[in-house]
Amino acid sequence: MVTVTLGKTGITVNKNGFGALPIQRITKEEAARLLRKAFDNGITFFDTARAYSDSEEKLGYAFEGIREKLYISTKTMSTDAEGFWNDLHTSLKNLKTDHVDILQFHNPSFCPKPGDGTGLYEAMEKAKEQGKILHIGITNHRLNVAMEAIESDLYETLQFPFCYLATEKDIALVTACKEHDMGFIAMKALSGGLITNSAAAYAFEAQYDNVLPIWGVQKEKELDEFLSYIGNPPAMTKELADFIEKEKKELSGSFCRGCGYCMPTCPAQIEINNCARMSLMLRRAPSAAWLTPEVQAKMKKIEDCIHCGACTEHCPYGLDTPTLLQENYKDYQEILAGKPI
Repeated sequence: MVTVTLGKTGITVNKNGFGALPIQRITKEEAARLLRKAFDNGITFFDTARAYSDSEEKLGYAFEGIREKLYISTKTMSTDAEGFWNDLHTSLKNLKTDHVDILQFHNPSFCPKPGDGTGLYEAMEKAKEQGKILHIGITNHRLNVAMEAIESDLYETLQFPFCYLATEKDIALVTACKEHDMGFIAMKALSGGLITNSAAAYAFEAQYDNVLPIWGVQKEKELDEFLSYIGNPPAMTKELADFIEKEKKELSGSFCRGCGYCMPTCPAQIEINNCARMSLMLRRAPSAAWLTPEVQAKMKKIEDCIHCGACTEHCPYGLDTPTLLQENYKDYQEILAGKPI
């Protein structure tokens, strides 16, 4: 079994983490069954967040009685100390535990530090002193904030998007984390569903011995793929390397990763994180579910875009989101008309 240690935290786990965002879309019993199956077969790191609706509650339900045998990381999006404590107390209650192993600031637009006026980092330190959290982490989608967090030496883990579409700057973050003895947790290892070859995804992550990928799991067949890699981890063969190079060429440039950080800002209520990458999803993961009247109505909302720029301003990847929306809407209309794209 291949393991990874998250830097100075000393947390050592199988190189398969469980990303618990998708379980908010399934029932409590279904989620508990998946979570327990993952644990029973060797996965001991589970990542969730206050922002993931009832995900924390489902983890608490699934792991009641065995909490001490696994690691849980969660996140707070709070922007002040009062909100921080409210989030932490809610997380502890939901997770049915007296502590979380890693508490992370959830994609802040800046790097919280002592004395910055927010009181956020001071609250983290106090919670750690009280034993309510064991380690302090941060997640981000912005290279500059991530690098600032690494160089500050204030954080024990960084969670950042990292997949085989990574740029040299993304890889530099992994190297910097290793130099600073900081754990690196790889989110979006499947690029929000655009990557469909899990063996290639795993083999890429396996090249970095300080990286813990967390796989977003919603279905048992998805979980089974990653469980099979515990005993038989895919290696980076020439065939997989060639496949990845082909993927990079196809997906290079501007494409929506589906992170959703632009979502609350759209006055036209466009579901940007899905609509701005619809044509790619249809090419790579064809499904009648993308062509239902409900989805067609969501795509039609693109016509209401007023080009206010709010989505572009909030995009951590600097994408020209309105243009992406228009391009995807054009492709979508052609698909509905039976034209190839």
